[in-house]
Amino acid sequence: MSYTASKTLPYNVELYRQLKRKRTAFAYAFVLSLPILVAIAVKFGPSGNSGGPTRLGSGTTDLIGLATIGAANFTTTMLYFATPFLLVTVVALFNGDTVASEASWSTLRYLLASPVPRRRLLIQKIKVSLTLSAIAVLLMPISAWIVGTIAFGTKPLQTPLGATFTNSVALSRIAIMTGYLAISLLFVAGLAFYLSVRTDAPLGAVGVAVGISILLNILDAITALGSIRNWLPVHYAFSWFDALSTTIDWSVMIRGASYCFISGTVLYALAINRFAHKDITS
Repeated sequence: MSYTASKTLPYNVELYRQLKRKRTAFAYAFVLSLPILVAIAVKFGPSGNSGGPTRLGSGTTDLIGLATIGAANFTTTMLYFATPFLLVTVVALFNGDTVASEASWSTLRYLLASPVPRRRLLIQKIKVSLTLSAIAVLLMPISAWIVGTIAFGTKPLQTPLGATFTNSVALSRIAIMTGYLAISLLFVAGLAFYLSVRTDAPLGAVGVAVGISILLNILDAITALGSIRNWLPVHYAFSWFDALSTTIDWSVMIRGASYCFISGTVLYALAINRFAHKDITS
């Protein structure tokens, strides 16, 4: 049978390889554990709010205070908790580990000798890493809704903005928030993947990507930077909050999604260009 470059390293084969890895199972376990641990802490932890920070489900009119009203509120709060670090780390893991791990195992050159064209190798790995990232993002609201239903029931969603939505409307709003969150994480995904082709140390690629994200969040918190903060992709990480209003203002979410999509695409392109000219020795 003749050699066909487009048939090398099929998507389903690479996806199966990555799904079998322990790091994939551990990453998904971390995502699934967050709503379970929070629900257990609320149900069996000490009650009261002795003048300290707002307690989860305390009844105050912010996102955390309303968390235990029902599954919809609980799911929204879990998205709020997972946005700044947990999902960032998981997405960085799936994208930063994918190429660097092959190099650290000294299997990368054997994949290319199969022969798998370099561009196809990266494109297939990008597809798989984005698929794994999307699954992680989807697992968060799905697991949170199930846990919230068991622990707190299915009352309508009450938002800090004063709106109340039925469960059907709440599900559509949560879907919008989840979709936006997935797009906003493309910057971290692209950054981690770019670092993955620059190093043979997978933990280094993941750690630097997460570290840069944390650094950008710190810079975003410095109000003295003024309008410069508007150009930081992380500045729009919580723009999905606009989906909780009665009438959705799409302008900020569109701007944030555009910035993250463009920056992520550029970083993926830089990774492909870098890999095309890189000496593969491992």
